[in-house]
Amino acid sequence: MAESSTSGMTSTSKEESIEEETNVITMIDVLKEEQDLEDDAKAVLGASDDQNCTYSRGYVKRQALYACMTCTPLSDDGLKAGGICLACSYYCHEGHELIELYTKRNFRCDCGNSRFANSKCNLEPNKSAVNELNTYNHNFSGVYCTCGRPYPDPEDVIDDEMIQCVLCEDWFHGRHLGSNVPALHDYGEMVCGSCMDKHTFLWQYKKEMPTEDCVMKMEVCSGTVKDVKDLNEVTLDDFKNNTIKADERGCLLKGLKPDVEHGAVFFSEGWRKCLCRCESCKAMYETHSLSFLMDEEDTVQAYEEQGKARGEGGQPSSRYEQGLKALSSLDRVKQVEAIEEYNNMKIQLKEYLQKFAENKKVVREEDIREFFSGMEARKKQRVEVQVPYFCH
Repeated sequence: MAESSTSGMTSTSKEESIEEETNVITMIDVLKEEQDLEDDAKAVLGASDDQNCTYSRGYVKRQALYACMTCTPLSDDGLKAGGICLACSYYCHEGHELIELYTKRNFRCDCGNSRFANSKCNLEPNKSAVNELNTYNHNFSGVYCTCGRPYPDPEDVIDDEMIQCVLCEDWFHGRHLGSNVPALHDYGEMVCGSCMDKHTFLWQYKKEMPTEDCVMKMEVCSGTVKDVKDLNEVTLDDFKNNTIKADERGCLLKGLKPDVEHGAVFFSEGWRKCLCRCESCKAMYETHSLSFLMDEEDTVQAYEEQGKARGEGGQPSSRYEQGLKALSSLDRVKQVEAIEEYNNMKIQLKEYLQKFAENKKVVREEDIREFFSGMEARKKQRVEVQVPYFCH
């Protein structure tokens, strides 16, 4: 009997332990997911100013931008959609229907100018009517890709990644690029088919890119060496040195003919370093409005790294770290109680939001506040009616 009882208790304890561990993992997964979201936010927003309008800084090299559908609705043909900076999205367009444009290059904040009817900028009221050097595409109207659909698209049931063209900065579904997307994101930047058609000289660089071992085709570097033995000895440092001396020996592309194809091209990491720097090519980049390709800080990767560095510098620990620290500081009983409270909240929140989905209602901020206020009230009521235990 004793053995049977002990065995039963042990089995139950193991089941409870497994359940608790599963619940702990669930909480940690949620915290980790929030950490990933924080990292993404730091990358996109970290290098942007959330307190001051960027208008006075002129055409910012790269910044996070938004379009406001409340101030420039698509139904108003007299208005053209504009872009607003991060700070203006907070202080001038709070509660509006905003479209996140990720980042754009060389853009000056439009908030309060002629693109926004009857709307003034609260941070920089004195602005010119137009920003003549800004460039716009259909992203500012909330649609993307060659299909001209919104993102996320409620009618699209296909799980497809959106990829940004480094030139026009439009976003494209992978299946609409006319080229196979490299596996495991094994590429540096993508140029869409339309931009490749406009700038055909880029086809000359399609296959003349660095490999993982930083080996180059000397054909592109100098237009002279074709010896396979010499080719295998060319390193990235050699290529950089040759690029610096490009003016001395002339254009790197002289005598080469582009193998023009169709569709998007996925260039290798560091492909911009392969671009010729001779005066003729520099003038061509200027004519094509592609001078930014010479700027190492222009890349989205450089911007994101700057944002992450700024986000980490002197900032408090993330919610993920705070959550793990708080969970580990509790004793075993408190941990189980915290897990139970979390699971209870998760179930109730799902049921609460399900009602909005069934009635096709938009969830507002006040609805979420009402939910948590109700939970707090119910928790307080449970505590008040709980029977206290006394030790005798």
